[in-house]
Parts: sequence; C-alpha cells; structure tokens
Amino acid sequence: MRSIPKKIEQKLTERKADNALRKLGENSSLIDFSSNDYLGFSRSEEVFDQAHHLLAENEIKRNGATGSRLLSGNHPLYEEVEKLLCSFHESEAALIFNSGYDANIGFFSSVPQRGDVILYDEFVHASIRDGIQMSNARSYKFRHNDIKDLEHKSQSEFSRNLDNSEIYIVTESVFSMDGDSPDIKRISQLCKDVGAYLIVDEAHALGVFGENGQGLVQSLGFEKAIFARIVTFGKALGCHGAAILGSNILKQYLINFCRSFIYTTALPPHSLATIDTAYQHLVGSNGAKNLKKLQENIHYFKSEVTRLDLNFIESSSAIHCCVIPGNKNVKSVAEKLQQNGYDVKPILSPTVPTGKERLRFCLHAYNSQEEITKVLGLLKEYIH
Repeated sequence: MRSIPKKIEQKLTERKADNALRKLGENSSLIDFSSNDYLGFSRSEEVFDQAHHLLAENEIKRNGATGSRLLSGNHPLYEEVEKLLCSFHESEAALIFNSGYDANIGFFSSVPQRGDVILYDEFVHASIRDGIQMSNARSYKFRHNDIKDLEHKSQSEFSRNLDNSEIYIVTESVFSMDGDSPDIKRISQLCKDVGAYLIVDEAHALGVFGENGQGLVQSLGFEKAIFARIVTFGKALGCHGAAILGSNILKQYLINFCRSFIYTTALPPHSLATIDTAYQHLVGSNGAKNLKKLQENIHYFKSEVTRLDLNFIESSSAIHCCVIPGNKNVKSVAEKLQQNGYDVKPILSPTVPTGKERLRFCLHAYNSQEEITKVLGLLKEYIH
C-alpha cells in the first residue's frame, strides 16, 4: 500500500512547483509587521493578570467547559460577556462562537434557506465562502466594492423574486487581504430599497475604528441597519473566539439550527474571562492610548508611502498591501525584509488571484515611526 494517495501527492507537488507551498511559521524576534495584534493586547500582562483575577474573584477553577453550551458547557461567564457585547456594540443580542470561522460557516450554512439568494463580495473571507458553499441558497459574487455591480445583481434578483425568497448581501468592513472598506452607507440603502438583509464581517475593524474601537459600522452609525455583524476577538482584542450580533430571534434561531454552535465543546471559562477583560481594557485609559497610537501609526505609514512614492492599495485600516506580482518575486522581497529584522509576510496565490500577490503590512500600536520609516525605505530599495 502506498504511504499517501497519488492525487494528494500530486497536489503537493504542484503547490511546490508554483512556489506556493504553505508551512507552519515559527516564533521569531523580528519586528512585528505581520500579526493581527493591532493594539498589543495579546502581549498585555495587565489583561493576563486581570483575566486571572476575574476567575479567582468568581471562584472559577475549571480548565474546560466540559461540553457544548446546550449540554453542560454554558457556564455563567457566557451570559455576562454576551451582555457586555450587547451594550458595547449596541446590539439586541449576541451569541459567542469558538472562532470567526465557526461563526461564519455556522451562519451562512444555516440562515439562508433553499430558494434564497446570497450576493457576496468576491473578496470575502474563506470562512464566509465555505459557509455559503454549505448553504442550500443560491449564491452569486459581485465585483469587489463595486456598488454598481451589486445594484445590478440585487435589482435583477429583486425583480424576478416571485416566490418571496430572501436576499442576503454580504461584505466585510475591512478586507483582510486588501485592507480597504466598502461604502456601508450605500450598501445599507440598497438593502433597504430591495428588502435585502445585510451581513457585515467586522473582524479587522473591531479595535481599529470608532471612538472606543467599536468597529466601522458603529462609527458610521449603521448598527441598527445591519441584520448581522460578525466580530472576532483574535485580532485587536488579542484573545480568541467570535460573536454574531443581531436580534433575539436570530440568536434563538442560531441556537436551534446552527451546527457549528450546537455540535462543539464550548470555550473554557478562561477564554471568556480574557474576552471580558480585553473589552474592559479597550474602553479604559490604556485602551484609548493604544487606539490613538495605532491611528497615529496608520497616518504616519500612509504619509511615508506617499513620500517614498510606493504603490499601495488604498486603506485607512491597520492592513496595508503592496502588490508585487509573482509568488517567487514577492517571497524574495519578504525574505530580504526578514533578513533585515522585519517580519513582513508575503501573500501568495492561490490565497489571492495570480498576478495580485502582495506584501501585507499589519500595523500596531507598538510599532515606532522609526521602524515604519526603515521598513518602507528597505521596501523601496528592493522593488526599484
């Protein structure tokens, strides 16, 4: 018997030939321009200590949840943290999931029904696309951030909707591979015009936009116009898990029909304590200081890009991308930056379309202006 099926071996061989073979990374001492830890919360000793104190104060000495939330795993911290989420995000209800991936595949595989239509931005995250593939609804992509294409497709679906099927429109407030944002106001109005339900993934906006980092949707005042928001805690909040924000009826439906929620062991108490502490930290003085520093670094990074005449995708988020076509080319530039002490990751095809490979710079509150100037100066040297 062969040690591995021939088709699997062939796929790995092809991936190697395309310079696109993925490998697990290693911890390094390089200057961080690659992680999603935008506010530095994952490395905060204060968040760590306060989460432990919360558990001790409530006499919670459990390492695991012991089961799904519908069985034995719905420990008291869940209700406390979901109430906090509702208050902070101005939402009627919140339901916590084990990860953003679980939240997205669970939502899109269970909420849109057979006969319904999903219109999604062509650049939405893989977790959304995987959930859509598991759905019984029809689905069509629209061109990235192209309102006219979305209007055409939604009006077409609206005009031929003879059986009262629902239309769901899906986008992200910050796209993880470009760092750009859609026109939430126009999409929201379009949904109102055609009676569609709008879903927005806020994974990379939480902790970056808004006075207290509530996200792009709330900073624009459109939280009441959104059917469902997905927020994740593994980026700016520096911990783990996710939540779907929406109505009480949506929460009740997900508890009853969302398989990625029903059939998984719940998060342990320590994870919930860390989420709670991270949110408390976000609205405190240290959180405000970190958010201000992050915004200053974003502004400074953009000004340096302009000064050095570098070609980056337009972004006001913590994600900034320089397109360098070809897996081999972009990997070469990334390796040179890493050799000089800067952890900048290449994004390769097939993660992004062929010819759109790029370096992805993630900015943080703890990056210095000197580091930003130096890494961009090296980039200009290597690509010119």
